[in-house]
Amino acid sequence: MQRTRKIALSIAAIVALTTLTSACSDWSRQDTGTAVGAVAGGVAGNMFTGGGTAGTLVGAGAGAFAGHELAR
Repeated sequence: MQRTRKIALSIAAIVALTTLTSACSDWSRQDTGTAVGAVAGGVAGNMFTGGGTAGTLVGAGAGAFAGHELAR
């Protein structure tokens, strides 16, 4: 039950961030990709390490880099 709740909250956070960043019309495509990647990576890292801070930070950094590069 706890894992299902974490997954649902993670998906809700990603959807909310995507909606909010899409409303920022002055953001470039790379800015949006970086922000969405950071959140998605942070959530994935958090879930992968069972809530570990280091996993969240590494995931956010990797996600931000990937989102920035993929949005080129």
